[in-house]
Amino acid sequence: MSNIKGFIIDLDGVITETSEYHFQGWKRLAEEEGIEFTREDNEQLRGVSRSRSLEILLGDKIDDYSDEEFQEMMDRKNGYYQSFLDDMDDDDLLPGARELLDEIKERGLKMAIASSSRNAKRVLNSLDISDEFDAIADGHSVEDAKPAPDIFLHAAKEIGLKPEECVVLEDAESGIDAAIAAEMIAVGVGPEERVGHGDYRFDSTADIDLEKIL
Repeated sequence: MSNIKGFIIDLDGVITETSEYHFQGWKRLAEEEGIEFTREDNEQLRGVSRSRSLEILLGDKIDDYSDEEFQEMMDRKNGYYQSFLDDMDDDDLLPGARELLDEIKERGLKMAIASSSRNAKRVLNSLDISDEFDAIADGHSVEDAKPAPDIFLHAAKEIGLKPEECVVLEDAESGIDAAIAAEMIAVGVGPEERVGHGDYRFDSTADIDLEKIL
């Protein structure tokens, strides 16, 4: 008999895909600051907090900016990103996402979102799925972002479960690292080279096999 009682799900890359919006936001900021920024560079920002993402983007130039300028750039990028979110709706659910949520619920398991994004609730509202989850942990919930386990431990506490009773669905290397650190079952969604170090891996959300995990 499985000990699993709940699923903790990353939002971006598992339920929906806003990475293109993030990329366009960071790219516009980088261009304004005279910094080259490619899609390959953007891969380094997957699953990473906004402040850490800006640190990576600025690289050696980070010392050229004051704390106030750093904060202004984070706010500027977030403004660009949020302008893209206004056009989202339930058509932006990834293939298989709705079926995944329905199956987890049918099995009587708890569900929580654990996203590094501070915009997670806004995205969930745009997708019209906020009510599907028993708890929402986002960038406001904890101080230390993934790969620290804090956001997953917080989500588990919010749904009243022990870490060993939880499965994490993640598309980022840092998220898999965080799930392992939290001592939860880590399920990667994406390519082997990025999330293959979890307990299970599926190519996409549509490929997730709950029977195999449970």
